[in-house]
Amino acid sequence: MIFQRLTTGLRRLSRVAMQKPEVLFVLGGPGSGKGTTCGKIVDKTGYVHLSAGDLLREERAKPGSEFGELIEEHIRNGTIVPVAITCSLIDRAMQTAPSAEKRFLIDGFPRNQDNLDGWTKEMADKAIVKGAIYLECSAEVCTQRCLNRGLKGSGRSDDNIETLIKRHETFIKDTMPMVEHFERLGLLYRFDSEKPPTEVFADVYEKLKEIGWVDKE
Repeated sequence: MIFQRLTTGLRRLSRVAMQKPEVLFVLGGPGSGKGTTCGKIVDKTGYVHLSAGDLLREERAKPGSEFGELIEEHIRNGTIVPVAITCSLIDRAMQTAPSAEKRFLIDGFPRNQDNLDGWTKEMADKAIVKGAIYLECSAEVCTQRCLNRGLKGSGRSDDNIETLIKRHETFIKDTMPMVEHFERLGLLYRFDSEKPPTEVFADVYEKLKEIGWVDKE
């Protein structure tokens, strides 16, 4: 009996090790609550949250980074960093993440068609995309959230009204087509993120149960 359990356990570990990581993209305008929602999911499930924006900001802050100035220029202007840089940072973070389950929430990506094409080229053989969570929130509410975040000392160079206007324009022009792309594939999950954070999380968590990302209680 002990040997049988040990064998079963080893087979399960082997199967997990061989599985490709599963990814859920998390999309929404600046201030829509992507980071907050992902944080609550991580607290509940232990899955790994990767923020494309945070990875870029961390890379920008590294002394001697060859991409630092380029990343800062794009962040300051509210434009999109070249996909090769973003994909390489995501890939590295996924490879080094301490997650036996291999399930990742990647927020703020893909932000445009170039991002999606780059992911398909660089990552399609390395991970399985299960779909995209879309947090719907008006530009007015998003902007006020970001400005409040800036007043509280977020330390982010893009939490100002001039950059936020550019970021919202970029989101509508470049990222909304990505939302529509996943919707056409039947892989988009929409949520009203103007609700309180606890309610948004509850809605998202129910959807995670439906798609089999968490066990039904």
